[in-house]
Amino acid sequence: MSREMRSKLAAVEPEELTWFKSSASVPYGTCVEAATIDGGMLMRDSTDAKGPVLAFSDAEWDAFLVGVRNGEFDR
Repeated sequence: MSREMRSKLAAVEPEELTWFKSSASVPYGTCVEAATIDGGMLMRDSTDAKGPVLAFSDAEWDAFLVGVRNGEFDR
């Protein structure tokens, strides 16, 4: 994570963000939640809202989405 993303993450209180879960998630299932911040995307475990948060820059998130769309993570 870049220094810029670290400083943005430090300035954000995760409980003040709007978190989204996939519409395909099941109630009480193991899922991740996502929230957008200026310049990036945050991810966390939906069952541990006070737990660690992963931060990705817009470029990192875009590269991940390209990989998903191209089937790079298919099993």
